[in-house]
Amino acid sequence: MLLDNSQITAKIDLGALLFKDKRLSSDGTISCASCHQPDKAFADDLAVAEGIGGQQGVRNTPSLLNAAYMTTQFWDGRRETLEDQAQDPLFNPIEHGLTGPQQALDLVRGDADYRQRFQQVFNVSPAEIRMEHLAQAIAAFERTLLAGDSPFDRYQYGSDQQALTSAEREGLALFTGRAGCSGCHSIGEDSALFTDNRFHRLGVGFKKIESRLAEIARIYVSSADPAEQLSPLEISEMGRFVVTGKPADIGKFKTPSLRNVTLTAPYMHDGSVATLEEAVELEIYYRSQERARPLILTPVEKANLVAFLKALTSP
Repeated sequence: MLLDNSQITAKIDLGALLFKDKRLSSDGTISCASCHQPDKAFADDLAVAEGIGGQQGVRNTPSLLNAAYMTTQFWDGRRETLEDQAQDPLFNPIEHGLTGPQQALDLVRGDADYRQRFQQVFNVSPAEIRMEHLAQAIAAFERTLLAGDSPFDRYQYGSDQQALTSAEREGLALFTGRAGCSGCHSIGEDSALFTDNRFHRLGVGFKKIESRLAEIARIYVSSADPAEQLSPLEISEMGRFVVTGKPADIGKFKTPSLRNVTLTAPYMHDGSVATLEEAVELEIYYRSQERARPLILTPVEKANLVAFLKALTSP
């Protein structure tokens, strides 16, 4: 992997073109932007991602907003950098469906505009263009997908006391206080990612594999190619375990950011939660289980939490 990936305008522009190019799929119908749509906070409105031929994946499309600040990528954290992340969907048989790097390289090497842009950005001839160059350009574009100027930010960091309504302020107090939401959806002193970049188990979707859990775990750790014996859903629901192999990570998924969360429904790693109201109810149940005592919120308090979450929407 090329180590220096400085942010320059020409590289970002090249990455944006690659991000939107449907020719980087086996049937010419899917681009990165197909699932990561700007008007939906660079996610989509589907329960699970949809790829070539209308094939459905097994996980909800995560937003790319502020991905530059994430310490790992994907719901299971299997990639550490955006450069590594950018390549996975291209060669996933359900997503873009390319059979290998040569297909992508043939496309960009055969396009006069791409040849000129790669030469300008990376100082390489067409024959010298590599997948690392494509990944760097896409990652450079993704690092520009930032969100921050929400009513919450203007209130919390801009000293604008009128930026939040009274209901939203009460929701913020619950979020950082009794409800304990900020324990995972972090708020810092001078900025807020609304994720701790860690992995947690809420039990969402776990019943799909619970009866075969021991067998699935055994097959995964003992087989050279677990995908030959396990379904994509069975592998997916194991969560972080498929990366670390640690039993304690079974069913754990990365904390998603709540930035622009009103635009990214449905929620959770499997897209099984349709609304913010349902998500709040699920989180209340999870907090109660975690603390071994019920977290009781009134209907008004729940509504205030939802109001606060809506105040995290920014341009």
